Amino acid sequence: MLYLTQLIYILKGQEEVFHQFEAMAIPTILKYNGRLTLRVRPEKTSIIESNIDVPYEIHLVEFDTQEDFENFKTDEGRKNFLHLKDQSIKSSFLIQGKRIT
Repeated sequence: MLYLTQLIYILKGQEEVFHQFEAMAIPTILKYNGRLTLRVRPEKTSIIESNIDVPYEIHLVEFDTQEDFENFKTDEGRKNFLHLKDQSIKSSFLIQGKRIT
């Protein structure tokens, strides 16, 4: 199992464009044995401590395999709306982890 955490920073005024991108990108995850397990839009008032800028959204995603994730990234349909991502996202951090039991 592949576990990913993504911190997403949006360009000011591009929130609607980002929402359009997400409306198409999130269903694509399912095509490749992936699941969006948590999607959070943190409020500054909910942050107890931070040494980084607060992201617009935080996503927790899992894929069955690394290959599934690679296939998701190269999906032909996804490529058709990547311009929305480029237009709306200032930066993002993708953190790969593993489940510790």
